[in-house]
Amino acid sequence: MQSGAPPASSSVGTDDDDDFHWDAAAEAELQAIEAAYAAAKRRRLPDWPSPSVRPRPNPVTTARGSPAPSLAVSPPAFRGNVKARYQPVMFSGKIVYCRTPSEVEKATRDIICKIETMKSSGQVSLGFDLEWRPFTRRGDPPCKVAVMQLCMEKTHCYVMHIFHSGVPPILKSLLEDSSSIKVGICIDNDARKMFNDYDVHVQPLMDLSYLANAKLDRPPKRWSLASLTEMITCKELPKPSNIRMGNWEANVLSKQQLQYAATDAYISWHLYEVLQSLPDNNIEVEKEVVTAA
Repeated sequence: MQSGAPPASSSVGTDDDDDFHWDAAAEAELQAIEAAYAAAKRRRLPDWPSPSVRPRPNPVTTARGSPAPSLAVSPPAFRGNVKARYQPVMFSGKIVYCRTPSEVEKATRDIICKIETMKSSGQVSLGFDLEWRPFTRRGDPPCKVAVMQLCMEKTHCYVMHIFHSGVPPILKSLLEDSSSIKVGICIDNDARKMFNDYDVHVQPLMDLSYLANAKLDRPPKRWSLASLTEMITCKELPKPSNIRMGNWEANVLSKQQLQYAATDAYISWHLYEVLQSLPDNNIEVEKEVVTAA
């Protein structure tokens, strides 16, 4: 049936007087119902008709003298206003936990060997993140960095409990060496804290938020690690407050703390690798990496 033209009359009997006639007022009412129905579908609202609107009779089954049947429209199942949740991302490789100077030195030598092997194909990226106890007593100075995470592959992530081990010279040399670029969100702040707490100049650095704005075809924004993870991987980066704001100065980190710390460093490395593989966007950006102040 075309809107605006009266439908051909239908008959259920042999008498022409039994024909159902569709007048202009009924047609106008029908068009109003159809317009409201289409608007409701666009808004993804339940599409049953309002009780105040009289439904259209069926000309095929309605005979003179018989009441017009109601328009049978079943409301769709109510879905509610629930935000779709992504699957959580989690580092699934081996977590190398170091809490003594000798353990940190051994892990650092392993990382340096891997960098030497990989750097022939270009600069090596190193996912870099820090954790420290967030709360102090009033008047006390901020807590020192307690944990450092380094990741450069899918299979291994190094979680160094430097609150207990300190920063051995070989680790300081790795962090200050230009053979690997340290990557993360707001990484310049982390580098500044490492300098204030341990006199280590972490360099060179690349802020993933800066890199994302240079690569992604969308308005620049200040990305968090969680929001950038959702954007790139369509997965959720868990940030439970009882872990994130927990005691990173504990004698031994819990399994939950180790998993949280390793995942942050791993996803920083992974996002950098993905973003680096994308072509530059048209936004004018500086090509130099960020260096610590």
